[in-house]
Amino acid sequence: MTRIAVIIGSTRPGRRGPMVAEWVYKLASQRTDATVDLIDLADYDLPHLDEQVPAAMGSDYAKQHTRRWSETIAAYDGYVFVTPEYNHAIPGVLKNAIDFLYAGWRNKSAGFVGYGLLGATRAVEQLRLIMAELHIADVRDQIALSVFTDFIDGADFAPAEHHEPVLRRMLDQIITWADALAPLRADVRSQTRPPDHRPGHADGAQDRRTKPFCSRGILE
Repeated sequence: MTRIAVIIGSTRPGRRGPMVAEWVYKLASQRTDATVDLIDLADYDLPHLDEQVPAAMGSDYAKQHTRRWSETIAAYDGYVFVTPEYNHAIPGVLKNAIDFLYAGWRNKSAGFVGYGLLGATRAVEQLRLIMAELHIADVRDQIALSVFTDFIDGADFAPAEHHEPVLRRMLDQIITWADALAPLRADVRSQTRPPDHRPGHADGAQDRRTKPFCSRGILE
């Protein structure tokens, strides 16, 4: 069955993210075509990106915290990112968590639930650009929650009724795209790179750490 993760994208003390994510989770858990889990970035204690090798070069991560995060993300077929907006952008902790990985995100689907003064719409637009680079199919519908109309006194979460049908439609799209992309995920997992038999590689394996690498958006 399709697996969807609801990711809480803020770790700030006093954050509203867990309330919003719990609402998404409860509604999504009513579905019979997917299983849903909550993932809280606060539970992973990721430092500022500290892997020497860019994630796009491979998944042979050196740090234990990266391997743990990678195993978590790889287990899912699609994601709902729950994010606030800080200075017209997503939280740094969310961008950092995304940047730790590459292959684990590929050929998945994603939707967005934003909350803030303007529904975090600019943060979501930034996320859409990031999703494109990671080969994630982001869906059209999104939730834009206002601290003025969807929170009581800016604190207790009380979403307006019109958000629920949009959320259900967004989940339909996420699951449909996740299922459609399943053959691509299976194809990537089945691919194995042939040994490099160049002189100087007696063990038949190429050292990715010493190979020059250039990709769209990456030059190291």
